[in-house]
Amino acid sequence: MRKHRKVTKTVPGNAPPSPAPAPVLPLPFDILFQNNQVVIINKPFGLAVHTGPRKGPSVEDWFPQLSRRKDGPWLAHRLDADTSGCLAIALRKQALISMQDCFASGAVKKIYWVVVRGVAPEHGVIDRPVMRVSGPDGWKMIVSPDGQQARTSWRRLGTDGNVSWLELTLHTGRTHQARIHCAELGMPVIGDTVYGTENTRQRLHLLSRELDIPLTVPVSAVAPPPEHMRNALMRCGCVPDQAPVIPS
Repeated sequence: MRKHRKVTKTVPGNAPPSPAPAPVLPLPFDILFQNNQVVIINKPFGLAVHTGPRKGPSVEDWFPQLSRRKDGPWLAHRLDADTSGCLAIALRKQALISMQDCFASGAVKKIYWVVVRGVAPEHGVIDRPVMRVSGPDGWKMIVSPDGQQARTSWRRLGTDGNVSWLELTLHTGRTHQARIHCAELGMPVIGDTVYGTENTRQRLHLLSRELDIPLTVPVSAVAPPPEHMRNALMRCGCVPDQAPVIPS
């Protein structure tokens, strides 16, 4: 006797609904440069580059919208959450390796804009090694002969007699290098409660202004200053039309 298998038919309209696709969130940053190898974004103040102990959103959350490849993207370097401006992201593994080599060798041109307390000299160079130390309140960087070499040059772009607008060139890439070197010179960055002496709610006046990366096809981008730096920059002589401003 043949056994008959029971066949279950699915009636159209009774099938369980497919899960709704996850909503596509708008990018919280502008793209300053993009090709098939590299993206440079204008990272806003307060956005971490990757998820840390404090959780919260990070640049990496939007990586799937920058590339549909199964591997990547990757951060080519880091910026503090409180630092605005140019951040390079690799879309291909070889681009990541090439950019990391450029950063490690000092071949990348890194220009920062800062607004600091006091009237800074017109130009100068500070070459002071820095190292990381930990304490009850967490970690920070200090100037120490036992640290890693750190070299920063600056030129003053303007001043109002109380604060100064500086262009910094970072010849090395140490953590918090711009902030600790400015503090060491007696001109802390406005809004810096770690290396400055102020207790303020002002945002950090530090911008990763320009990146030039000498890859086979050179990569270059310039970031406009964020809104929270606008007033201080204008007091120091910055012309908004020459330095476009976008919201933080």
